[in-house]
Amino acid sequence: MKRREFVVSSALGAAGANLGFTSTIPDRGSPAPDAGMPPAAGVPAATRKILIAGGGYGTAFIRYLAELTGKPRPKLCYLPTASADSAQGTIAWFRNCAPLDVEPHIQESFIASSEQKLGWDEVLLSMDGIVASGGNTLNQQAIWRAQGIDDVLRQAWDRGIVLGGASAGSLCWFEEGTTDSRPKELTIVKCLGFLRGSHSPHYDGEADRRPTYHRLIASGAMKAGYACDNDAGIYFEDNEVKRVVATRDGAKVYYVSASGGTVTERVLEPERIA
Repeated sequence: MKRREFVVSSALGAAGANLGFTSTIPDRGSPAPDAGMPPAAGVPAATRKILIAGGGYGTAFIRYLAELTGKPRPKLCYLPTASADSAQGTIAWFRNCAPLDVEPHIQESFIASSEQKLGWDEVLLSMDGIVASGGNTLNQQAIWRAQGIDDVLRQAWDRGIVLGGASAGSLCWFEEGTTDSRPKELTIVKCLGFLRGSHSPHYDGEADRRPTYHRLIASGAMKAGYACDNDAGIYFEDNEVKRVVATRDGAKVYYVSASGGTVTERVLEPERIA
């Protein structure tokens, strides 16, 4: 794994098993390194898969992600970086995985080298699926970048390891989006850039999300992109929308764009999953 300009020691910390993660913060207006590029020569092409939700990544979404791996009992890793390795989130992860035939793991980022002897790449790239937690997206991106986890997640995506998550765990895969990670108001956050364009999670769950997303796209400050209600999500292969899903009636997904300062919302009706 490549070293960064500044390096923070990495190791496993919590209750579960070994795993790792990554993230990249491109500068304003520039794509993430190698975003959308094919794998290196000699590396077999894999279908690159991401399953996001606007909010609420419970058992139904985890079940679908597990199915997308194509494995009979997939190894799934939870990356609670954005939640500062919240114990409550970890407990919820294992509880949500309990009804499923999966092997759940947890990889904390607040670790010590004396306790974790496997690198981020050794852990993450041994998984079949990786789910990023909700929380503070800006802090998540900074930690992933400092640790070199962003590079490892890119490798995981290129290898066909299924990525996913809701809230910060959905926003992180896009070029940019709206975040509540800073004081006072929703702002723009730059993320990994695996998925082109922008994203707004919690579209129906927080009053400021829709008008802020509209304003930023209409002004040209943010690229067009996908907004997801809580409990609604999108399955991408590379950058193509393959399926739109939801776990409750009324939850929707939108493609939001602007022309001449006028915003257009195109509704993408979801299929129910359970």
